[in-house]
Amino acid sequence: MNQLDALKQFTTVVADTGDFKQLDAFKPQDATTNPSLILKAVQKPDYAPLLTATVAQHQGQPLDVVMDHLLVRFGCEILSIIPGRVSTEVDARLSFDTAATVARGQRLIALYQAQGIAKERVLIKVAATWEGIQAAAQLERAGIHTNLTLLFSFCQAVACGQAKVQLISPFVGRIYDWYKKSAGAAWVEADMAGANDPGVKSVCQIYNYYKKHGIATEVMGASFRNVGQITALAGCDLLTISPDLLAILAATDAPLSASLSVGAAQALDIAAVQFDESSFRFALNEDAMATEKLAEGIRAFCVDAVKLEHLLLAA
Repeated sequence: MNQLDALKQFTTVVADTGDFKQLDAFKPQDATTNPSLILKAVQKPDYAPLLTATVAQHQGQPLDVVMDHLLVRFGCEILSIIPGRVSTEVDARLSFDTAATVARGQRLIALYQAQGIAKERVLIKVAATWEGIQAAAQLERAGIHTNLTLLFSFCQAVACGQAKVQLISPFVGRIYDWYKKSAGAAWVEADMAGANDPGVKSVCQIYNYYKKHGIATEVMGASFRNVGQITALAGCDLLTISPDLLAILAATDAPLSASLSVGAAQALDIAAVQFDESSFRFALNEDAMATEKLAEGIRAFCVDAVKLEHLLLAA
């Protein structure tokens, strides 16, 4: 059995791509997208006609509406291939506007429903700012499920659990990147691999806390830099993995066993904590890595959203 098939025994495998033509090879349950992945896809010759057709179909409509139609078009194509859910991201420029995030999430769901897609097959992806988490709580109460992304800290995860969001995406690789850069020449790759990887540790802490305290929010490790980070998190609820790393797992026959389990988590002594807005903001501020990576991630998604808009205008 290859490692991809072995991983599927413990964990729901999710494809992290906008390139839906690659999905069939790996048979993922779910798929995730973001502005950067969609931008990358539409610049390939295979997908350029999809962008052109979307623009032509919605000529004269506001740019943000055309953008949402494009995102939903990709989502519908993905859902025609996979059995599960697709995550579609709200414009990152709304990351600090609760009401606007709610409205955009509702519009995305309405566009999916107009294409005959049940809302249960869509996760509205929102940055895990305080405002984003409150927007997600409102969407969840309205029966719209959410995926809280750009999640780097324990306080973000706790606040998401309190908000009863459907799923969170802690970013393993970007946490790893920050600590590696911070350590500089003192970083020893072999010593910081596997269970010692700071990104892996973060997801393990969140997973164990959720399972210990009966929090229903799903944990989906994301943003992987290497296969070792993935195999160290076998047993996590879900893992969203790029096609390149899925291919490596599929080509590897080394044994794989679960590292995380509900039973082991429930046996741990972990105190419950709560955050209100002020304590959340203070805890996030105290975490330099999370503060920097959250801000950097929002900026990067905003840049790619603008690039995508320029492609729409030029089509």
